[in-house]
Amino acid sequence: MASEQTSGAQIDRESIIFSGPENEQLDFLQSLVTNDVSKATGQSLVYAALLTPQGKYLSDFFIRKAPDGNFILDVAPAQADALAKRLTMYKLRRPVTLTRESAPVTVLWGGGANAPEQGLRDPRDPDMGWRIYDGDGSSMAGVSEGDYDLHRLKLGVPEADTDLIANDTYILEAGFERMNGVDFKKGCYVGQEIVARMKHKTELRKKYARVAVSGSAEPGAVIQTEDNKPAGVLYSARDGIGLALIRTDRAEKAALLMAGAAMVSLI
Repeated sequence: MASEQTSGAQIDRESIIFSGPENEQLDFLQSLVTNDVSKATGQSLVYAALLTPQGKYLSDFFIRKAPDGNFILDVAPAQADALAKRLTMYKLRRPVTLTRESAPVTVLWGGGANAPEQGLRDPRDPDMGWRIYDGDGSSMAGVSEGDYDLHRLKLGVPEADTDLIANDTYILEAGFERMNGVDFKKGCYVGQEIVARMKHKTELRKKYARVAVSGSAEPGAVIQTEDNKPAGVLYSARDGIGLALIRTDRAEKAALLMAGAAMVSLI
C-alpha cells in the first residue's frame, strides 16, 4: 500500500527515559512487557505493551536504545502518567531511574523502500513507514496528524485510547501478533500466562478488523446484525474507513451490520 510520494506528519508523543546500569534496565523491562526488549537498538524499534496480571491491555509503546545505552519508551501523552506510575510501582529497589519529557515524533510513509536518514522502521506493518526521533524532522511533516490517522486505519493498525482500551482489550484480538508486538519465546512478563493460553489453547472468537463505514457513528458504538444481535464494537473511523472489534461468528455471516446510524461492512 506504499505510495510513490513520501508523506510526513508530526505527532505528539512523550518519552519515558530510563537510566542506570544497562543490564538492570533490560532485566526490568524484559520482566514486564510483551516483547523481547533485547531487540531494541539504535537502528531498530521494538513495539510492545504492558498488561494487567489478568492479561488485559494497559498501554502500548515503542522501545528504542539511545546512544548512551539507555532505553527510551515512546508513548502516547494520554497514557504517559499511568504508565510511568505503573513502572515506578514495579521498580521497587532496582537501581533504575525514570524521567519524562515531551518528545514529538515525525512519522513518514510512502516513497518506496529507502529509509530516510535517522528514520527507524515502524515494526507494526511493512507499510507504516518510519519514525524520526533525533534531529528535527518537522521540515518533512507536510501533512496533518489526521492524514496519518487515515494511513494507519487503512492498514488496520489500532491506536491507544481510541481503539486499544485500557483494562478491556486483549492484545491477540487486537492483532499484536501480526504487528510484531508480542514474543512467545522471551519468557515471563506481566499477563504472559493469559496471552499464552489464548494463543495455544483457545480459538479467538473476536478480532480487530478494517471496516467500511457509511454514515455517522460515535467511537464505541455497538455493531449489530440485521436481527439486532451484537456483532462487535466500532472504534475509530475516518473518511469511510474504520477499525472494529468484531465477533467473527456473527459479523462474517450477517447480511447487514449497523453501528448506530452508520452502515458497516467488512473489508
